[in-house]
Amino acid sequence: MLKAAPLIGLDAVPTPMKGAVLAIGNFDGMHRGHHELFAAARREADRRGCAALLLTFEPHPRSVLRPGEPVFRLTPLPAKAQLAAALDLDGVVVARFDKAFAAMSAGDFVRQVLVERLAVSAVIVGHDFQFGHDRLGSPEFLAAAGREHGFATSIVDAVTDAAGVPYSASRIRRLLREADIRIANAELGYRWFVNGDVQHGDKRGRELGYPTANIRLEADCDLALGIYAVTLTRADGTMLPGVASYGRRPTFDNGAVLLEVHIFDFAGDLYGETVRVALHAFLRGEERFTSIEALIEQMDRDSLAARAILGSDGPGSPIDLRLAGGARLAGAEGIA
Repeated sequence: MLKAAPLIGLDAVPTPMKGAVLAIGNFDGMHRGHHELFAAARREADRRGCAALLLTFEPHPRSVLRPGEPVFRLTPLPAKAQLAAALDLDGVVVARFDKAFAAMSAGDFVRQVLVERLAVSAVIVGHDFQFGHDRLGSPEFLAAAGREHGFATSIVDAVTDAAGVPYSASRIRRLLREADIRIANAELGYRWFVNGDVQHGDKRGRELGYPTANIRLEADCDLALGIYAVTLTRADGTMLPGVASYGRRPTFDNGAVLLEVHIFDFAGDLYGETVRVALHAFLRGEERFTSIEALIEQMDRDSLAARAILGSDGPGSPIDLRLAGGARLAGAEGIA
């Protein structure tokens, strides 16, 4: 598995990484629209002979500014670090976002963060980037500040799909809520994945002939409940095909939502391992069965369907290949 890019606190940026080219944003989803910013940062950093970094904010600003409206995080920080490496960035700088940070003016953000702490040589932002107290900072403000403080500013226009619609995290969240996995993956430019630790469960799957690796996802995960064709990747890079249930097990306890992954033809022990599970396709919604026999018959059908999908799916996009530890990323053209 590809080693994740280092996560660096805003006040702990090592000297060799100062003077970097910096892509700035929340970057939840790390979707195709963001890829243009990252590619521009990489090109400019190579030209200047410096690091290409991503500056992001934790927790998500909306959870601080609107705490009553939880946000479905597409890429929690560990996933963001993995994707940053796959997209050829050298590190992820993390600014702690709290009410004090939110109150910082746009001018203070430039002086205190970009100039004093990071000494940036260039910044890359999207055309709709806003920052500072009351979001008064704009790309144009940033460009003028760069001229004053001696760093370059590049503004990337909106990146759109074939229909001319800009890629957006909000649209991808909706697609995942509605189980449109294939379309969500196409908009991301890679197969959406989650990271988690394999936990002990009630061993019910083993009794049914379908042992599972159980993973509890973040409380804000709003993925559609149901059955999915998936691949599970271990820390050593081994990728295993399987079928997964994300739901409450209505036939049994209708309990807390859990991701339960059955790996095909696998007899090992994954307890305690941190794994990555990538979603390939949605098979069906969660159901309550009137008998264990009916449930097992459906699980048999689900497994056959998942095997067929995974057998024909191909290796995925260049980003998928990089996440799996493949060669240097050449682009983000298409997804299998």
